[in-house]
Amino acid sequence: MNSLTSTYKLSNGIEIPVVGFGTWQTPDGEVAVQSVKEALKAGYRHIDTAQGYGNEESVGQAIAESGIDRKDIFVTSKLGNGQHSYDLVMSSFDESLKKLKTDYLDLFLIHWPNPLGFREHWEQANADTWRAMEELYEAGKIKAIGVSNFLPHHLETLAKTAKIMPMVNQIFLAPGELQTTVVDYARAHDMLLEAYSPLGTGKIFEVPEMKKIAEAHGKSIAQIAIRWSLQHGFLPLPKSVTPSRIEENTQVFDFELSDAEMSVIDGLDGVVGKAINPDTTQW
Repeated sequence: MNSLTSTYKLSNGIEIPVVGFGTWQTPDGEVAVQSVKEALKAGYRHIDTAQGYGNEESVGQAIAESGIDRKDIFVTSKLGNGQHSYDLVMSSFDESLKKLKTDYLDLFLIHWPNPLGFREHWEQANADTWRAMEELYEAGKIKAIGVSNFLPHHLETLAKTAKIMPMVNQIFLAPGELQTTVVDYARAHDMLLEAYSPLGTGKIFEVPEMKKIAEAHGKSIAQIAIRWSLQHGFLPLPKSVTPSRIEENTQVFDFELSDAEMSVIDGLDGVVGKAINPDTTQW
C-alpha cells in the first residue's frame, strides 16, 4: 500500500480503500459537510458514516458537492440499533440511500450485535436483520455486507442462519486495545478488520511511548497510530473536523515502523481505554 487509494480486497472480491474517513461524533450540518469535503479534497475516497451518527444527509450533501464521481467514492453506513428486523432494515436502508443521495452503498454493517431494545431475542433479531441485508446485497443495492462490534459468539450464532458470512467486522482497535480474540476470529473467517477510533478518541496523544516514536520519525502521534493500524493489516477510520489534521492523517505512507516499535505499541495495554461490551451496553 502506498496511498489513500490503495485497497484491500474483501472476501467477495470488492476492493476497499485502506484508510477511511470517520464521521462518528461529527455534528450534522455545516461541520459535517465541510469536514467530508475537506477529506475528499485531501484524497480520501472512503467515507464511513452510520444511521446512528445522525449525519448521513450531510455526508451525502458533501459527496454530491465534491464533484467527484460517486463510483470513485467508497461509502459505508451502518444499521441503527432500533432497526433490527427484516422490515425495519428495508425501510431504514431506503431512508439512508435518500439521505446519502445514492442508489447503492458500497458497504452496510449491523452497527451493534445486541442492542438494548432487542436483548431478549437478539439471536433471532440478528438472523432476520442479516437475511434482509443478504437480499439487498444479492439485489446489488449493497456491494458488501458486514458487522460492527461483533464478538466471536455473535458471529457463531449468525453463522447458523447466514447464507453469506460478513466480509467486515468494524471494531475498536487502537494502540492499547488490540482485541486479539476478535481479531484472530475475523482473520480465520476471512473478515477484514476496520479500526474505528484508531486514535483512541484523543487519549493516545498523552502516551509517552507514542511521543517518543513520533519524534524519532518526525511524525505526529496520530500518524504513528494510523501507521501502526495499517501495519497490522487493519483499516483505520480516523476522524477530524480540522482541515490541517485531516490532511496530516493522510501522510502515513512515506515511513514504516520497525518491529521493535510495533512491539512497544502493542504492549501499551489500556492506555486509550477498552472496547465496550456489546452485551451490556445501554443503547
